Amino acid sequence: MAERFASNEDAVAYMREVAVARSGFSRFLGVEPVRVWRGESELTLAMRDELTQHHGFAHGAIVGLMADNACAWAAASVAGDVVTGSYSINFLSPARGERLRAKGVVVKPGRRQVVVRADVWAETDGADPVLAAVAQATVVPVG
Repeated sequence: MAERFASNEDAVAYMREVAVARSGFSRFLGVEPVRVWRGESELTLAMRDELTQHHGFAHGAIVGLMADNACAWAAASVAGDVVTGSYSINFLSPARGERLRAKGVVVKPGRRQVVVRADVWAETDGADPVLAAVAQATVVPVG
């Protein structure tokens, strides 16, 4: 995989400026990049009532956003500017907790498409994280 950024810190700063600050939805939600480096990504989102469904779990759309962003950001770390071509997600358990954490990893990079998978975890301080969803995406370089 090609080096896209000089360091994880450079990549995270870029993602804060571009992928979060210029994305109304990610900015509104408060998505926080942690790692965007060498085909891997990690991001967190502090949970709040506005992001839940009627049972009090994170809404599936929010879990999906975290999976989608984790896949796209991992792909961006090796391919530059990208958009998601498709993704599928399996919800494994209710996403309840203080925050969501998504981790993405490139499975196969390419010039025309990047295949990526992601796990989304629900976390509460003092408790073991719970795997809430797994996803796979095809991400398309556009830059």
